[in-house]
Amino acid sequence: MRAELKARILKICDEKIEKKGSNVGLSFYAFFANKNDDPECLMEAAHWWIMEHQLDHFEKATKIKELVLKT
Repeated sequence: MRAELKARILKICDEKIEKKGSNVGLSFYAFFANKNDDPECLMEAAHWWIMEHQLDHFEKATKIKELVLKT
């Protein structure tokens, strides 16, 4: 996973956890704007989420953060 995507995921997870608590769930779409302005990065996140980790559509932000920190 490229460093910029990893940093973006960690930042969004931290923001969501801070605002809504440790039980907050999110999907990989949470890391992107509503516009598809970076399709390669979106596909990288989707591949990591779906193919590599076989995650459900929504997962807890704490779980995602933990997985990203291990990569």
